[in-house]
Amino acid sequence: MNQFLINFSGGFLYFPKDKSLYLPAAIEFLILIIIVFATFYLFRRISARQAEKAQHLEMRALQERDERMAKENARK
Repeated sequence: MNQFLINFSGGFLYFPKDKSLYLPAAIEFLILIIIVFATFYLFRRISARQAEKAQHLEMRALQERDERMAKENARK
């Protein structure tokens, strides 16, 4: 347990006195956040297009089914 506390207080957590060392990490974090939001936006656009295509195919299938049912009922 003491080794665990020593690792946390001295080696694992490092807070530099020179705060300019945080700048590269902040820039990298900002770049990654932008990439994440761009990817999320891209997935949403692709998903919306696929949903529109699926809805179009469903409407076409239902229309063809209705036409086929009408032809079958007309024969009887």
